[in-house]
Amino acid sequence: MTYDNRAEVRKVLIITLVLNLFVMGLKAFVGYFTGSLSLLADALHSVTDSANNILGLVASKFSSPYPDREHPYGHHKFEAVGALGIAAFLGIACFEILQGAIERILKQGGEPVRISPPELWLLLIVLGVNIFVAFYERNVGKRVGSQILIADATHTMSDVWVTISVIGGLIGVWLGYQWLDILLAFPVALLVFWSGWSVLKENLPWLVDAMAIAPEAIHAIATAVPGVINCHDIASRGILGRQVFIEMHLIVDAPDVETAHRITEQVERQLETRFSPVRIVIHVEPPAYQSEKISFEQGAK
Repeated sequence: MTYDNRAEVRKVLIITLVLNLFVMGLKAFVGYFTGSLSLLADALHSVTDSANNILGLVASKFSSPYPDREHPYGHHKFEAVGALGIAAFLGIACFEILQGAIERILKQGGEPVRISPPELWLLLIVLGVNIFVAFYERNVGKRVGSQILIADATHTMSDVWVTISVIGGLIGVWLGYQWLDILLAFPVALLVFWSGWSVLKENLPWLVDAMAIAPEAIHAIATAVPGVINCHDIASRGILGRQVFIEMHLIVDAPDVETAHRITEQVERQLETRFSPVRIVIHVEPPAYQSEKISFEQGAK
């Protein structure tokens, strides 16, 4: 069974792209007129939000779950590659923020930051938009099983915390504590880095074909089907709820091919019910065959 979520993913990405462009412009406008390093760094962070949306649209276009001659396992990994691109953008943003803060320190503070209540109110509007985008993307991403939306929501949530920090710092600047603007640039950079690391950690298992389902769980479901004696050499990859591939050897108590086929179909139905969407390949073996090696781990029982 295959599920194509690309139409809904593209719709969400387009909506969030428009909102992120609005947020980026507002931050850049306020940051330029106030001279705030932390706010300009936050605007740079928002540039990556918009770039991520564009990257996500491109990745979604090419990430069809349906197989073809050149990609017999589908194109899902294009979306994971797009999520890694988001992690790369976050790394670049982190470097730029740290570089700007260090330059400001070396220049002994530079020009003072000028902030007023109307500008702070504008930033509260920015914060509200960011919160809406983060929860909207995350909810839709979990519902349709889109890693690109979940990764982008993680990035946007980091933007929420960054904006909260920046607003707090600018309130301090408004009260006369100019050094807060430079000081807050460093935790902003750390938050950006952590967001990138989270996206990287979530998508690497898909790209390196890490185990998707414990072989013991698959073994328990398969051996519960009448006619199955045992199963072994179980392998799985993919992401649960999105697309999983399972391969296994099945020892069946069947006198003919038709009976063996019926037993394997029952096993497939049970696995599809539990782990859908899933594609399953089963190698059938006769009752006399013996193997206790459930997975490919050396010495597995």
